[in-house]
Amino acid sequence: MGLKKFTTDVVKEGKRVRWPKAEVLIPSIVVVLVISFLTGLILFGEDALGKALIDILKNNTK
Repeated sequence: MGLKKFTTDVVKEGKRVRWPKAEVLIPSIVVVLVISFLTGLILFGEDALGKALIDILKNNTK
């Protein structure tokens, strides 16, 4: 399969897709961004807590 045929097929499939309306798409994007931000905060907190615990354990063994 050549690059030209592949590109043509991708464009053809892209035209067949039923893209969501802006009224549906924008709230979905907001939900994804909020969940991603909250997940990042949780992971940051877990990482900071883990580092603090490791530092405490290192200080107690000396």
